[in-house]
Formats: sequence, C-alpha cells, structure tokens
Amino acid sequence: MKKTDVLVIGGSAAGMVVSLTGKSAYPDKSFTMIKKQKDVMVPCGIPYIYGTLDSSTLNIMPVDNMMEKAGVETMMGEVTSIDIKAKKAVLADGSDIGYEKLVIATGSYPTVPKWLKGTDKEGVYTVPKDKVYLDEMKEKLGCCKRVVVIGAGFIGVELSDEMRKIGHQVVLVEKLPNILSLAFDEELSDKISMLLNDRGINIRTGCGVCEIKGDKKVEAVVLDNGEELAADAVILTIGYKPNSQLAKESGIYVDESGFIAVDEYMRTHEPDIFAVGDCAQKRDFVTRRRVPTMLASTACAEARIAGMNLFQLNVVKTFSGTIAIYATAIGDIGFGTAGLTEATAKAENIDVLTGLFEGIDRHPGTLPGAHKQAVKLIASRSSGVIIGGEVIGGCSAGELTNVIGMIIQNRMTINSLLISQIGTHPLLTASPAAYPLIKAAEIIDKKMRTR
Repeated sequence: MKKTDVLVIGGSAAGMVVSLTGKSAYPDKSFTMIKKQKDVMVPCGIPYIYGTLDSSTLNIMPVDNMMEKAGVETMMGEVTSIDIKAKKAVLADGSDIGYEKLVIATGSYPTVPKWLKGTDKEGVYTVPKDKVYLDEMKEKLGCCKRVVVIGAGFIGVELSDEMRKIGHQVVLVEKLPNILSLAFDEELSDKISMLLNDRGINIRTGCGVCEIKGDKKVEAVVLDNGEELAADAVILTIGYKPNSQLAKESGIYVDESGFIAVDEYMRTHEPDIFAVGDCAQKRDFVTRRRVPTMLASTACAEARIAGMNLFQLNVVKTFSGTIAIYATAIGDIGFGTAGLTEATAKAENIDVLTGLFEGIDRHPGTLPGAHKQAVKLIASRSSGVIIGGEVIGGCSAGELTNVIGMIIQNRMTINSLLISQIGTHPLLTASPAAYPLIKAAEIIDKKMRTR
C-alpha cells in the first residue's frame, strides 16, 4: 500500500492551495494530491471561455507544474471510499493510499432541480468545472441562436453577457425581484440591470420557470406566469451543491444541508481529517448563521488555514466565517460586494445605517479611462462597525471590494475608516478630497451624530 503523510482529495483551488500551504509549513512531510481530471479549470474564468477567450485551454490552472516545483506529488484518479479507522483511501482502480492526515477538497456540482420538468432534454446545460463537458457544450451552443439562462447570480450574469458578445439572443430569467439580489441592494442591482439591457440582454425578473418544453430537444421555456420563451438551448445557473457524498458514505459527519461539518481550524468531527472549499460547512462572518457561500477566494482562505494547522495548531490562524466577497465586470464596468447587504442585515434584525456616495475613480474626472464610482457602506447603528459594502465603477471596483472585505474582517468602525490614511494618484484613484469609500463613511457618521 502506498503511503503519504498528507493526502489531499481534490485538485481545484482548495486542494491546490492546501497542498502548497501545507508543504510550505511542513516541508519534511510528504504530500499527495489526487485529482479526477488532468486539466483543472480556473473556476471563475469558466464563463469567459464562451466569448472573451478563444478556447478552454486558455483557462487552465498549471496545477501539475506548481505541485512539482513545491515537492507535492499529484495523481490522477478517483477516491471511492475512505477507511477512517485504517487511515487509508481506496481508489476506483482498486489501489489504496495510507495517510497520516487527510484533507477533503471535493468541491461542488451544479444544481439541477428535480421539480423542473424537462431538464433531461437535449440542449439543457449546467456549468460544471469539467473541461470535457464545457468544450462539448461550447461546440453545441455554436449552432444555437436563442439561449435562455435561468438564474441571475454572478455566473448567470457573466455567462449571459459572454453569450450575447458572440451573437446569441439571450434571455436571463430570475425568480427573485432583482438580479444579483443576494449580493446587491436594489439601487445598485438596478444599475447593473440597466447595463445588461443596454448590451442587448433581455432580463425577466420576478418570475420562475416551471417547464422546459420540446420533444427530445429544447424548444421553449415556460415561465410560471404562463409565458413561453422560444429557446434553442437552456443553461441552468441556479446554484451548486456540496460534493460531500464520499465523506458521508465514509462516516464523516455531514450537516442537513450536505456540507461537511468543520471547526475554525477546518477540522471535521473525525481526528486527522480536514475539509476545505465548497464541500465544507460555512458560517457568515457577521451573523454566524450557516450559509451556502461557494467562492474560490473563500476556498483558498480555508485551505491556507487548514494547511497551516495540519500538524500543529496555530491558535491565531483560524477561519472566523465567510464574508462573501464577490466582484465581476460587464465590459469596462466593474462591480463588487462584500459582507451583508442592507436588506440581509434588516432581515437579521440588525439596526443599520447606510451611506451611498457617487463620485469619479480618477481626478480630474476628465482623464482618459475615468468612470463613475458608487460606493455603499452598511454599518451597525449602535457600534458603527462596518458589516457590508457594495461598489460599482471601473476596473478598480474589484480591488476596492477587497479593501471593504478587509475592513469587515478587521471589524473596523466608521470612525476608524474616517481617520484612515490613503494613497491616491490622478491616474489610479479617486480624489483624496472625494474618495467614495470615505465619503460614504462620512454620510453614515453624520447620521450617527444627528440621531
């Protein structure tokens, strides 16, 4: 039987990072990472292989090279069972591997609702992290004119825009009243909707889908208001489920939502077994509720925590909850969100104050490449602690969203943000006299002082 000190099951972002971090922290230990597929996709880059990128080969992570340089062994294969007591994993080919520590990073798979009639028809697709499937899907979509995308989360929005770029007629359907409504409050969601409409995407919100019609192949999508949308293809982007069946069947505790239960060190209920990434349980950083957030950035943070704590607990290196930091771009307009929206905070009975400031991301605004930039901050009324933020602007919106995430994680208050020192430059940032992040904080500060 082959043996390794640390066995990592899964070769996407979480598996890769836990292997690299773990090997760096414990260089004398042997690490082996098992992945099911030769080519590992960049998860967040998948929508762009349908428009911006010419081929899926331009969206491949160089996992094998990175592992080889770090001294981590990689294997192609599928683990079919884990013997917790014997501390070994059994592969589909009948071989087994013994381990001292085990990390499960098996990721997630697309949701296909059982209640939706017609999902088995030709021309209905999901968006898995599977290069072979995605290449075949791209080839078949090339013959389609009318595409209906169901689900207006980030993947649905990005995929719709990429489909439209290459000439497809696209209808984006969302059951909730606004697109991206779990990430943005209405006033910012409306701006994104207008942007997509201007780019030729037909958006239908506030209506669900009840059936996909056709003989053997997709012909139409029936909305719950009775309307039929003609379609040559349907893409389901309505979420993902944790790929935790292997863990469950092996006796590792999985919660009622299908996530592998973990603590702040990413340890499972079983000694010497960790879980990271989409398959691992998440709690919101602010509310402490369990949440289904699945992000490569969150997975990598969890993986670093697990990697550093494999053999020795670093008591200050813990994962204290997901902040849900999202960012994307439509054309040259970037938008992002971190933490709680105002609507979510109110639903959690958190008394909040908000500040929304709209400015320019260059100074003066007449400089080439300048964009309008809107920043909204959400803070607790009683403490002034910042618990959420949203940004729309140029490409700098992504990094500004990351800054808001760091502000939330470090529990900064409105006052601490107001007295923060920032660096600015005309070609790179907004004016120091009208920096949208700080101006939004000033609006909340005024509300706190006048209550």
